[in-house]
Amino acid sequence: MRRTSFFVAMSVVGGLAPSAAFAADVAPHLDGAGLTLMWALPFAGILLSIAVLPLLAPNLWHRHFGKISALWALGFIVPCAVVFGPGLTGFEILHVALLDYVPFIILLLALYTVSGGVRIKGDLVGTPGVNTAMLAFGTAIASWMGTTGAAMLLIRPVIQANLWRRHNVHVIVFFIFLVANIGGSLTPLGDPPLFLGFLKGVSFFWPMEHLFFPMLVMAVPLLAVFYGLDWLLFRREMKRPPEPKGERLAIEGWSNVVLLGAIVASVLLSGVWRPGVAFDIYHVSVSLQEIARNVLLLGIVWLSWRLTGSDARAANGFSWFPMVEVAKLFAGIFVTIIPALAILRAGTDGALGPLVGSVSGSDGQPVNAAYFWLTGILSSFLDNAPTYLIFFNLASGDAAELTGSLTATLVAISAGAVFMGANTYIGNAPNFMVRAIAEQRGIRMPSFFGYMVWSAVVLGPLFILVTLVFF
Repeated sequence: MRRTSFFVAMSVVGGLAPSAAFAADVAPHLDGAGLTLMWALPFAGILLSIAVLPLLAPNLWHRHFGKISALWALGFIVPCAVVFGPGLTGFEILHVALLDYVPFIILLLALYTVSGGVRIKGDLVGTPGVNTAMLAFGTAIASWMGTTGAAMLLIRPVIQANLWRRHNVHVIVFFIFLVANIGGSLTPLGDPPLFLGFLKGVSFFWPMEHLFFPMLVMAVPLLAVFYGLDWLLFRREMKRPPEPKGERLAIEGWSNVVLLGAIVASVLLSGVWRPGVAFDIYHVSVSLQEIARNVLLLGIVWLSWRLTGSDARAANGFSWFPMVEVAKLFAGIFVTIIPALAILRAGTDGALGPLVGSVSGSDGQPVNAAYFWLTGILSSFLDNAPTYLIFFNLASGDAAELTGSLTATLVAISAGAVFMGANTYIGNAPNFMVRAIAEQRGIRMPSFFGYMVWSAVVLGPLFILVTLVFF
């Protein structure tokens, strides 16, 4: 779950890596070197459920997706408790809950609530030119307010501008590609792996300098392909575009725009403010800065709700269902992903050892193309922040070396982690949220596998081009 704008970077840097080391000395912990791939079956099961059940049993899925998610979570919890004991199992569940899931949900709740109070008014009609401009704008701002923030801010205006059209699914798919993923590659604010690299010693403007051209190789052809596809489909529309009402473009809900900035500031504060105070809950170390961030974000949610009138949210088509769906499904995903990440952290000693070992050539030199593809493919289904961290450490672990003689390797790791989150709905948190909002507004989005066909056909050739040009 290449999840998200900042939450994983915060949880990994502020908790996951340090507390994992702490747990290794004190608490029972899951050793990935001793796990087989069978332990990842519940994770595969929940992914297949998300992919298949909405097609085969839509009513069952719509009514019981939370229960199905819980059953797959139990598919890991119960065997883990039997084989390794309730102590280890309790630690792993508490660890992922306090340091990953809770920060994820609180950040997503804040962005969802605040962006739902911002309304872009005016004569926005979903023509090819307007749609391409909105996607380009979203791509440009994603590196400065995070992919989740940019996606939540712009998805409702994009949907509203295209609701009159019969052919509008492709608009949302390309929105996910560009705004929710590729646009976040130029600063540490854009995507969790880059923020993680920043905290590990990579300079703030390093991504801008070294990922700018790879990002252009992805974004410019995507915008061109989108414009051509949208132009063809626009000509096939049965309805005529709505007549302009003469309403000028304007933003309603400026207080929420300020609160979006407060969200970014809260997350950045928790990354750079290190008071050295932490609280241990059954060997899980929760730092003061993490607690402060979560409290600040919940306060921002409360302020947004109080300052925004119900009429403004109704005009935005705001509802809580997309948030509830993401919360329930990702609870199961975060639990079932525990053994998969443990195996990956084991590196060459784990069940995926041969795969992880493929990033080094026979001469011991890094194979940058392998770093790009392996980091990207794993980030498409697993958490991109710990995946980035694993390959960051595997390549060298020294930021000075990785931004010096091994610059191309760090570019490969960074680009793979950021770009390939667009491969699946679960590759990044805003992907799933955008899909949920679009479906709630009546747009029939592709299935899980249907979306992967889109990403393979559209993004696959560009990933190959990036490999040939840069690695």
